[in-house]
Amino acid sequence: MNSVIKSKIKSNIKSPMNNDMEIPTPQTYDLCVIGGGIQGAGVAQAAALSGLSVALIEKSDWGAGTSSKSSKLIHGGLRYLQTMQIGLVYESLRERRILLDIAEDIVKPNWFYLPVYKSDRFKAWQVRIGLMLYRLLAGWNNLAGFEQLPREQWHQLQGLNTSDLECVFIYQDAQTDDKILTQRVVASAEQHGATLLCPAKFLTAEENDNGYLVTLAIGDEISSLKCRTLVNAGGPWVNRIAETIEPKPPTIDVDLIKGTHLEFTQRLSEKCFYIEAKQDHRAIFVLPFKGGTLLGTTEQLFEGNPDGVVPSEEETNYLLEVIHSHFPHFNHQPSESWAGLRVLPASGNNPFKRSREVQFAETNNYLAIYGGKLTGYRSTAENALKRILKSMLLEANQAEKLEPTGASKKTDFYRMGDTSKVKI
Repeated sequence: MNSVIKSKIKSNIKSPMNNDMEIPTPQTYDLCVIGGGIQGAGVAQAAALSGLSVALIEKSDWGAGTSSKSSKLIHGGLRYLQTMQIGLVYESLRERRILLDIAEDIVKPNWFYLPVYKSDRFKAWQVRIGLMLYRLLAGWNNLAGFEQLPREQWHQLQGLNTSDLECVFIYQDAQTDDKILTQRVVASAEQHGATLLCPAKFLTAEENDNGYLVTLAIGDEISSLKCRTLVNAGGPWVNRIAETIEPKPPTIDVDLIKGTHLEFTQRLSEKCFYIEAKQDHRAIFVLPFKGGTLLGTTEQLFEGNPDGVVPSEEETNYLLEVIHSHFPHFNHQPSESWAGLRVLPASGNNPFKRSREVQFAETNNYLAIYGGKLTGYRSTAENALKRILKSMLLEANQAEKLEPTGASKKTDFYRMGDTSKVKI
């Protein structure tokens, strides 16, 4: 990893900045990004690499929200083939390959064991077809292989319940530490010129002829900055943030879906297991994590302030029932539990059946990001920045019409930076 980024992580990124953080001097940024999760960090990095001046605002710590409460997988999303989200899977597999290259010390491939029981929703032949499609979408040199574990090797399955077990497939995906990944992207954004403001609480933004005037609290100080374009990457807080902006920008109706994970100090396996809950046929991951085991996740509609999200007893019992039914010997109690929130399109449908595609709400000087996955953060940032640069270019072209003949053009200013080659 780049030594400059390493030093920045040691000095600024592992914990929130101190309250004596330098308050930004009055200036106009090209971009002000609200939210220091993986999506906001990705936009800030891509924008800074493209030559834009960027301020990134985070109220508590980098990756403190959903970005540190995922299943910590860098994966194509095999299960999304069930709902025919082929484009999403293809994009995620492409991004997995990129992250394996640019963050090789924290994005690690691992084997995933996928047992198929007689009572499972999908039969073995259907799962095999899914894995074949997954391999095809992944392409060459991208963890594309899979195989079926011979029955005589089932004793290697860490005590997996083999009653009514039909077969076991093995395929590859990757794991990471989601918070460290977010911190690395933030550090890269800073290395390329972004201004980091954390802890800094966004208060209001008011639109004017030149963009927005943003008001924020840094410790006991109230400060402000100006920006041409405001990016709302607030994750579960995205619509709450929109309510504080004048005039109120367009929003998208969403549901917040809570996902709970349980941590165990005991290690079940060095490999990963992708199992199906017998209660409702949901996909559950059993993963090695920090020397122990990570189990998750649930999908439960959440209403209320995202600051107050916590696991419920019902979710905890559900996950314990899942792991006990598949690994009867693993009768340990979790050492820790935590919950995060996904942003999904509002619908009466089962959360799993809803699209995972990112949505944008935008005006000429404002863009809000709805949804987004850890694996696809770089692609989301790229798509967001294309929209922003297009708006800026149109604005610049209109301004040039008013400039005297022979005035210099800033075409290089709008050239997209390529984050796929930047080590983090």
